[in-house]
Order: sequence, then C-alpha cells, then structure tokens
Amino acid sequence: MVSSFKGILYPARLPTFHRLPAPNEVEQLVEWFWIPEWDIEPGRASRQQLISFPAFNLVVQASKVELAGPTTRTSHQDLRGRGWAVGALLKPAAIPSFTGDPASLLDARVPLDVPALRDSVSAAMNGMRCGTPDKRRELAVQEFADWLSAQIPKVPDDGLLANAVAELIGSSADVVRIEDAAERLAVSARTLQRLAKKHVGLSPSALIRRRRLQEAADRSRTNPGLELAAIAAEFGYADQAHLAKDFQRVLGFTPSNYRRSVSEDTDQGPAGDAPPGL
Repeated sequence: MVSSFKGILYPARLPTFHRLPAPNEVEQLVEWFWIPEWDIEPGRASRQQLISFPAFNLVVQASKVELAGPTTRTSHQDLRGRGWAVGALLKPAAIPSFTGDPASLLDARVPLDVPALRDSVSAAMNGMRCGTPDKRRELAVQEFADWLSAQIPKVPDDGLLANAVAELIGSSADVVRIEDAAERLAVSARTLQRLAKKHVGLSPSALIRRRRLQEAADRSRTNPGLELAAIAAEFGYADQAHLAKDFQRVLGFTPSNYRRSVSEDTDQGPAGDAPPGL
C-alpha cells in the first residue's frame, strides 16, 4: 500500500488517520479506504492540505455522502469540532457507475442521495454494533464494501484495463511519457487517452505529472537534506527549475518554501489554529 502520508502535505496537522485495505469483493473498485477521526477544541481547527491522488473519492460522513472528483491543484479541508469520515479512493473501473462525464467533476464535490450507505456506515462508526475503535472502523469498511459490490456486481474488461493503466502510471517511476505506458501495456496511446477520459477525467499525461509531483513532495519532506536538484533528477524532471515550476503551478509555492513550512509545522506540533494559508 502507498505510504500513509503520500499526498498529505503536512502530516503533523493530521487527526487520527487510518488507511484500510479494500476487502476482496471490491478490490477492483477501491484502492483503499481512509478514515480520519477528530476531536478539536472549540474555536480551533485543523487544516488538511493535500495533493490529492488523481482519482475519485466516495466519502461518507454522519450527515451526508459526497462524490469528490479529481483535483487539478492542491486542496484543503478545515476540520472543526468532533467528527469522522469514511472514504473510498475509487479505482477507475468504478467511475462510470457514478458519472458518464468524469471531467465535469474535476475540482468538484457532489452530494449523493444514498441513505442506506450513510446509515450503515454511521451505525458502525458510532459503535452501535461493536465497541473497540479498530472493530468499528473494520465494520464501517465492510458495510461500505457490501454496498459498493451490490451497486457494481461485475467490472467490465475496459474497467480492468483502466485500472491497469492507473496502477502502472501510479507506481512506475520510469513511466514518464504516455508512450511508455502504452508500450508496457501493449496498447495504443489513443486507447490510453480514451480510457482515461471515460474512467478518470484527466489525461494520461496529467496522471503522470501528478504522480511525479506527489513523489517529489514526499521526498522533499522526508529527506530535508537532499538537494532539490537530485530530487528533480530522481523523478524525471529536466532540472530543478522544472520541478519548481510544477510546484508553483499546482501548489502555489516553491519546493524551498514547502520545506521551510514543513519544518516550522513539525516544530509547532499537531495542535493549533488553522494556519492562515500556507
């Protein structure tokens, strides 16, 4: 499974956070389930900054269910009070069951009227059927998986191929061009573009760029002594300037500023008011 903090820019600000593997019956529909739980003092907040994975998330909270589309830039959510969420990072194969036009949901969240899913996950998270935190989370994931598998009982072949495309691009650092992915999968670049349009809403090139940026940001945070030029080279950027340009375009700040803010954020610890911006 991907590092628990990859895609999360400031782990020191996290509430209690868990990633759980997808049960077997939805392994072609869900990459993993994620569950944050928080209890924040009145008048305070925790801002979660993300370089989201280029995928859809189906998110259940006590009062609502939302489908969140892929983002094209950094995003954030301010957590206040006490609460929880149970999210499923959806694989491409699941998307046509929720929308015929994934691109229309880029940088968007839409509510879904699915009370059965909301109620069953809420009952599990609120401890109505079992007491320990681990058991509550496991039951919530199982309820979520049962609902999904009933909605999508069979994954078509093009969905499986779309999953393979996303897996290859998301996990292979040597895939830096769409032609690299097409060659590895023995399909045409045009086929990859068609699959990405139907199942993700982003181009294969955009998926590659997002993976590289996530990995570069993660390496910048976890290896503060490593030269940025070396990080740029490691993840296929032409030079440090191109890495900085990608950071600035998507995140709104440079790698150097990011490193500095991470260091300051770690020193301050996880508690505190939501910072003004970044």
